[in-house]
Amino acid sequence: MGKQKKTKKIQKQRNAQLKRLMKPTDSRIKEELRKKRKKPTDPHSINLHNAPQQSSALFFQYNTQLGPPYHIILDTNFINFSIKSKLDIVQSMMDCLYAKCIPYISDCVRAELEKLGNKYKLALRIISDPRFERLPCLHKGEYADDCIVERVRQHKCYIVATNDKDLKNRIRKIPGVPIMYVAAHKYAIERMPEAYGVKS
Repeated sequence: MGKQKKTKKIQKQRNAQLKRLMKPTDSRIKEELRKKRKKPTDPHSINLHNAPQQSSALFFQYNTQLGPPYHIILDTNFINFSIKSKLDIVQSMMDCLYAKCIPYISDCVRAELEKLGNKYKLALRIISDPRFERLPCLHKGEYADDCIVERVRQHKCYIVATNDKDLKNRIRKIPGVPIMYVAAHKYAIERMPEAYGVKS
């Protein structure tokens, strides 16, 4: 019985100590460290959603900025797949789109190919061709997928050339951006408006 009383007494002391502790919302705590109480939401207030501004290049899902000469951003694996399929990149693009094409290589893609080492020396030699335009990157890090997605989201004038499933899925969520890929030893394109004479 004495032991039980002792434990009860200890419990009471602990509870008293806990009560003495300051609440995280106490006004005596510094303002930076103090937790602020959330204001109750008014059920009758109007909910405002900040939607991202839609590109002026789009007429519904139709991209008005696309048109010959086509500007095509290349991804690392698209170049590698083209080499495996023994395809001339510029010529195969022109065969696919029936128009002049300007391939673009971003600094991230070049850095990725350089990291891959001697095995991909041929890819580096191909992209150093003067017909390939260089796109300078101003961001930190060398992850090409994020760079391409961000660039395409800002400027709707590009076609993205990639065989990467994840990148394809990310670009499909951006309206008005066609995707070029290697299939059956030739280039194919999806989401291209038929008004330009190219059936996807």
